Amino acid sequence: MASTSPAVEIEVGDHTVRVSNPDRVYFPARGETKLDLVNYYLAVGDGIVRALRERPCMLHRFPSGVGGEKVHQKRVPNGAPPWLETVRVHFPRYNRHADELCVTRLADVAWAVQMSTVEFHPWNSRRADTERPDEWRIDLDPMPDCDFARVRRVAGVAREVLDELGATGWLKTSGGRGLHIYVRIAPEWGFGDVRRAAWAFAREVERRAPDEVTTTWWRKDRDPSALFVDYNQNARDHTVASAYSVRGVPEATVSTPLRWDELDAVDPRDCTIATVPARFAELGDLHSPIDDTAYRLEDLLDRAEREERDTGNHPTDPD
Repeated sequence: MASTSPAVEIEVGDHTVRVSNPDRVYFPARGETKLDLVNYYLAVGDGIVRALRERPCMLHRFPSGVGGEKVHQKRVPNGAPPWLETVRVHFPRYNRHADELCVTRLADVAWAVQMSTVEFHPWNSRRADTERPDEWRIDLDPMPDCDFARVRRVAGVAREVLDELGATGWLKTSGGRGLHIYVRIAPEWGFGDVRRAAWAFAREVERRAPDEVTTTWWRKDRDPSALFVDYNQNARDHTVASAYSVRGVPEATVSTPLRWDELDAVDPRDCTIATVPARFAELGDLHSPIDDTAYRLEDLLDRAEREERDTGNHPTDPD
């Protein structure tokens, strides 16, 4: 439904963001509006800025709300405010570049929501060197017949492997049916190596839970009840929704950081823009220490090399 409500101006730090059509309903399940979405991101400000800081960021925009057209936007449009920061990234396949949003302050997030952004999808590298990721992403992606109890169990296996590697995994809901685990890494390897390391990790998880996990590349060849450990989310220019990003669904679910001891009780459907602000006010940003340590990939890269040599298996090239 179209909104005829007048624009409102919101003070965000040192900047004023004008929000047009504030009463436009974006999420029909409970009727949350564009202004509700802005206020949600303001409520989790420290968390969303930390999740996006200094990263090229693709925006998933819904100009008419989540029931309408979805726009994947890489380039910051003409007419953006002069204080908005960007980072230039190159796309070799097309010999093109894009100046993508580079969040450094909460006003950047508010501006993006004014531009109808619901989801924020940052790169796993930062603008200091966009070609060397500092984040390894473990995407636990359930197939259609995989229930969340299985996702929980596999997350436990993944944590076991991470503990043995000496790596710290930071857990969050995906905002959908899966889970994400992030690991900070030293920014010394390119996307190809990070992806190979992620593949070696996924293969180890599969070995420990062969009846529940698959690393089979082609979707048509996977067991529909399995959980796919999607190592390809570490390929260049592949992104997932950030921590604290709202998802473009009627229920306005949120990709929500969790403590590991919450895993057995959490229902991701309960993590929404209606509930996460109170959780954030009570617990703060559970990912706030994420930058304190960085894992090195040598062990996993050695495992990838052995796997390729001894079995002939190798990670399928990304599409």
